[in-house]
Amino acid sequence: MNIQEQIDEYITSQPEPKRSDMQALHRIILQVMPACKLWFLNGKDGKGKTVSNSNIGYGLQTIKYADGTSREFYQIGLSANKSGISVYIIGIKDKTYLAQTYGKTLGKASVSGYCIKFKTLNDINIDMLEEAIRYAAETQN
Repeated sequence: MNIQEQIDEYITSQPEPKRSDMQALHRIILQVMPACKLWFLNGKDGKGKTVSNSNIGYGLQTIKYADGTSREFYQIGLSANKSGISVYIIGIKDKTYLAQTYGKTLGKASVSGYCIKFKTLNDINIDMLEEAIRYAAETQN
């Protein structure tokens, strides 16, 4: 199964209304980043044990670690969780930026250093979420 098929299967496996919200977010992110690399992480480690929620990834960046090593990873992540949906903005150096810039205008969302979490799209200002995604796409790498 290729990455697009894995993404489609993941989204369609979600219960409504999460499925429709994930499809809408997938379309929005692809509109912002039309030629981006797609990723799918199934949340399992090398032994098949579930260690995280599955993630859809968009874009490509190189993350450099303090020890001098680096690896390629996605810029934007999308994941369903028990309480709703998480959008990850990976690689922002200032861990207060998302909360300070978008926290008060997003609506009913929890905003951390790299994660915007909400129950449904109806709870948030989609234009502000798209602005955060656009910021990440334009400023990283």
